[in-house]
Amino acid sequence: MTGIDIGIDQKDRLEIAEGLKHLLADSYTLYLQTHFFHWNVTGLQFRELHLMFEEQYTELATAVDDIAERIRTLDVVAPGTYKAFAQLSSIEEVDEVPSAEHMVDYLTKGHEQVVRTARQVLSKAQGADDESTAALVSDRMRVHEKTAWMLRATRK
Repeated sequence: MTGIDIGIDQKDRLEIAEGLKHLLADSYTLYLQTHFFHWNVTGLQFRELHLMFEEQYTELATAVDDIAERIRTLDVVAPGTYKAFAQLSSIEEVDEVPSAEHMVDYLTKGHEQVVRTARQVLSKAQGADDESTAALVSDRMRVHEKTAWMLRATRK
């Protein structure tokens, strides 16, 4: 068996994969938080938020698989434990059940954080001519930017 040779040198592959690990951890933490809020939301906007959160965590479930598989494609082990995700994630965890309004605020901040994390990975991928990672990350940014906008719109 030979080593990986996809036109991206090892140093760049490892740096990109490290950035993707952070993106994976942020995305997975946001997935868990969104699911937690879906289960526990109450109030006048219950139905709207309950359904919105379900759409969001379903989309995130697919996203984490795509990100992890890209890490593996770069020949790096993808993290998959709560401990690893806690160490890698920049998403603020919530221990108690907040009000519906605060749930929206937490999720908005979470999606914005994922965009910032993705932006860092995108820069590394573009610098290494890694178009596959750049395309994946660019798509993720677009989804999270739109989701943050939709969440902000519920608060106006």
